Parts: sequence; C-alpha cells; structure tokens
Amino acid sequence: MISIKNLTKKFKDLCAVDSLSLDIYEGEIFALLGVNGAGKTTTIRMLSCISRPTSGNAEIDGFSLKKQSAKIKEIINISPQETAIAGNLTVRENMEFIASLYYKDKKIIEEKVKALLKDFSLEDVAKKKAKLLSGGMQRRLSIAMALVSAPKVLFLDEPTLGLDVIARKELWKQIEELKKKMTIILTTHYMEEAEALADRIGIMVKGKLVEVGTVAELKAKTGEEKFEDAFIKIAGGKL
Repeated sequence: MISIKNLTKKFKDLCAVDSLSLDIYEGEIFALLGVNGAGKTTTIRMLSCISRPTSGNAEIDGFSLKKQSAKIKEIINISPQETAIAGNLTVRENMEFIASLYYKDKKIIEEKVKALLKDFSLEDVAKKKAKLLSGGMQRRLSIAMALVSAPKVLFLDEPTLGLDVIARKELWKQIEELKKKMTIILTTHYMEEAEALADRIGIMVKGKLVEVGTVAELKAKTGEEKFEDAFIKIAGGKL
C-alpha cells in the first residue's frame, strides 16, 4: 500500500528524517516509534501531503507523493496529535461539517454521519458541544471525523495521548476494528499500545529508521523479554 524510498526532510542544518525507506502493506497496522525528535511526526506530515520532502519519494496505492499528491489526498486521512474538533459545535455538527466537504448529497452526508456516530458510540452525545466532552470522547470524535471520507490509509498521530487507561483501551478496540477496512499508520509513545495493536513496528532514532519487525522479532533480536526493554535498547543505541 505504501512504498517509501529514501524519503528525507531537512530544516536548514537539521535532518529530521534521513533517507527513510520502508514498505507498509495493505490492511496492516504499522506503528512508528521513537523518542521525541526521532522524526515520526515529520514522516507522517510528509506522507499525508502536509509537508513536502526535501528529497526521496513515496508511493501510496501506486500514486507518487511528489507528482500525484492530489490523488493521494483523495485516499488518505489523518487524525492529528492535536484533537481536531470545533469546540463550540455539537458532535453532530462537527461530523456534518466535515462530511459536507466531501459530499454534496444531503442524504449521503446524513447516512455517513449516522453510521459513524453509531460505530464510535457517540449517538448519546450527538447534541452536546464538543468542548464539553471528555478527552476520550473528543479523540473518538476526531478519529470519526477522519473516517468520513472512507480513506484507504489512515494516519493516527498519538491517538490516545493523555487518555486514562479505560478510555485508551476502549479506543484500542475501535482501532482494531478499523484494520478490517484500511491500512493504519500509528505513532505512539505507549509501548503497550504498539504491542497490542501493531502488526509490525518501525523504530526511528535521530531521523533514521533503525529497526523494523514484529514485537516477537524485536524482542528476539535484543534478547529482551519485555517489548519496552527491547525498545529502550534499540532507541538508546545499545544493540
């Protein structure tokens, strides 16, 4: 689904992403891990056509990032790290506004909104202003809004950041369900989240992709029993 070749992003003297090459397969959840400043969010921004690469390229579903970004935008969506909702609009109004950007037919908009409100258990708060929702509910709404366009590829940048344990686990279940319909690229700082959700994991260090594999493969390579310890060994350059 995604083929990345030598993707690079420089900001003056800083190389935020350094010659990243990676294949991500259709229907998998791929987790991109790394400490702060490793290049995860910059990578997501390039792949989602928010930021232009300095060099290198990527293809998403066969479309070139450099030459066919408009086509890529039609098949992807992103739920950013910052919860992207309008606080003074109700939950339903947020959904309807986003849907109206993609569809002109009022019946289609109504059907899309109704289905997503149900899928994300937002029906009971549909008339409530978004700013009055709990953090977990706001994240649910943000992800639901990203799904209005029925994307083939969904980017989730720190989807459960700041949520309590119960809200995080509830959102995990919904993310696992989404895997049946699309390819998901996930960034997170929670090791248990990556371990629970990801089919494969890539670990970035100072802009470079240093390891890729399943949880089992990464633990075996480091000789660690716990994935968190394996990550620390890899991210700390102790291999």
